[in-house]
Amino acid sequence: MTSRKVRREMDDYLVIGAGLVGLATARAILEKIPAARITVLEKASDVATGQTGHNSGVIHAGIYYAPGSLKAELCRQGRIETVEFCERYDIPYSLVGKIIVATDETARARLDDLERRSIENRIVVERIGAAGLAEREPNVQGVDALLSPTTGIVDYRRMASVMADELVAAGVTVRFNAEVTSIVEEDGIDGGAVRVRTSDGGEWAARRLVACAGLQADRIAGIAGIDIDFRIVPFRGEYFELPPGRNDFVSHLIYPVPDPSMPFLGVHISPTIDGRVTVGPNAVLGWAREGYPRGSVRPADVLDFATYGGFWKMASKNLRPAVIEMKNSLLKSGYLQECRKYASSLTMKDLGSRSAGIRAQAVRRDGTFIEDFQFESTQRQIHVGNAPSPAATSSIPIGRMIAERMLTRA
Repeated sequence: MTSRKVRREMDDYLVIGAGLVGLATARAILEKIPAARITVLEKASDVATGQTGHNSGVIHAGIYYAPGSLKAELCRQGRIETVEFCERYDIPYSLVGKIIVATDETARARLDDLERRSIENRIVVERIGAAGLAEREPNVQGVDALLSPTTGIVDYRRMASVMADELVAAGVTVRFNAEVTSIVEEDGIDGGAVRVRTSDGGEWAARRLVACAGLQADRIAGIAGIDIDFRIVPFRGEYFELPPGRNDFVSHLIYPVPDPSMPFLGVHISPTIDGRVTVGPNAVLGWAREGYPRGSVRPADVLDFATYGGFWKMASKNLRPAVIEMKNSLLKSGYLQECRKYASSLTMKDLGSRSAGIRAQAVRRDGTFIEDFQFESTQRQIHVGNAPSPAATSSIPIGRMIAERMLTRA
């Protein structure tokens, strides 16, 4: 894949961000307007270097999300279209299925609620119970279990790379190492324009702009002068990898029943499409928005949330889970204890090499999480404000929805 030189003539559309959501948006615009001039601006040197390339690679079915929410609707459709895209381009994927495990009676009651929500969301599930769990997964224990047979695994980084190649072949410009430093929206008798400057000296202009900036979503909106009611707070999700001799430890994705007092889904065991098995993630505060190596700190990122009132309100509401997650991050034994609630044969030596993803979580000024996908817009711009998991699964229909909204403004 190659990028063209900086060009200064007017584009029809500028897209900020070459993760899956940004690429899928460019793709959707091109499908609707094949002659459209589109440029994708990416500050990194390749596609999918952010959230897209650092997740567990799960093709979600949409079990967890509130019925009627954008997450529920777009994830259900996104699972179908992700599989179709992979089949079209011969990208390896596998519908290994997910088993959600209840380890006690309290969790069993929550599993009842999850099953009802799945039915409302029109997701295929099967209550397999403790016996069905033992039959399918001998290394996993629980009092009850729910199977989602259509949940799968894929390499989202590879999917993004294929999508980018497809776009470039169709005439789309993908410009790397181009961090956006200025966005100005102008009126004009010809319909106006959005003018963008980038760190590589580029000056770009387009009739419309879409920002899919992930971990930098609030900053890009701020550069554009959009008044937003949230701040991105990075949460670091740390994974361990089982040793190669344990790659047959499970055959399904294994998740605990979510604890409603905790903001995220809990530590799970995940086969990957390349044959490995990961354990995680936890969810601890990230000290750098894009600091994937352990110990990464970026003072500007810390200052961003430390001076934001919404962060402290959020922190006070979630003090107990924050302490638990931090303990498990610092002490491998605590992390193992979470795993052993449903996989008692795991030992310290099974928790091998570490990796991490970073979730871009939008937090409102009142300290609440934005739970659903969220978008901010002006006359000529649409900004994806909040798009954490299952954004990768949902990326193709998200892109189509953005394109349709943008085209109604043309």
